[in-house]
Amino acid sequence: MTIVINLLVSVFVIILLQLLGMVVFSWMTPFKDMEELRKGNTAVALALGGKFLGTAIILGVAAYTNTSIWFMMLWFAVGYLCLVAAYWIFELVTPTFKIADHLQKGNVAVGTFLCMVFIGTAFAVSSLII
Repeated sequence: MTIVINLLVSVFVIILLQLLGMVVFSWMTPFKDMEELRKGNTAVALALGGKFLGTAIILGVAAYTNTSIWFMMLWFAVGYLCLVAAYWIFELVTPTFKIADHLQKGNVAVGTFLCMVFIGTAFAVSSLII
């Protein structure tokens, strides 16, 4: 019975952290992600998908490598902060344009590249999770 309770709590925490991660990412953009998705904005969809997959990779590795929910949450927080930092670093190294503006305009190249930045960062950072 204890195993079932631990599993249910773990799944609940994982879902909660994934949702929380997506909410925080949505606060980082000056536009409403879901509104852009409804409009069919592929660039925003790619960036949002990269954010989702990036957080899922970090969360999955954190859950897999830690038996404690607290350590899983701690490592997820560290990994998540790295994803947020990756976004801002990407913004800093592209001073000639604002990423959010290009995403909102539907620039698929920027959306695809940002997607890969999130996924690549997630893989790199997740290798550090112990």
